[in-house]
Amino acid sequence: MKDPHSVIQSIRLSEKATRLGETNNEYVFLVNPQANKLEIKRAVEAHFGKKVEAVRTANFFGKARRERRADAGRTNHWKKAVVRLKEGESLDLV
Repeated sequence: MKDPHSVIQSIRLSEKATRLGETNNEYVFLVNPQANKLEIKRAVEAHFGKKVEAVRTANFFGKARRERRADAGRTNHWKKAVVRLKEGESLDLV
């Protein structure tokens, strides 16, 4: 999992993520569930060219769908990473 493009899947742009970016210099990414904090840090530094101070991660389990029948489905599991950049660094996500 060395390729930064396989670690970072997308950027999460929500109201909470925008507020974190404005107040704490933190940005929220949807990442590969097998990626660890060190790989996420290296991927952000390589992809955006910014210095990372800290990484927090959270795993989310997919929601169950169609429970009326025995063959109930499930959405995909996913992982979120909140990345704090060092002072003076910022990302232009527009």
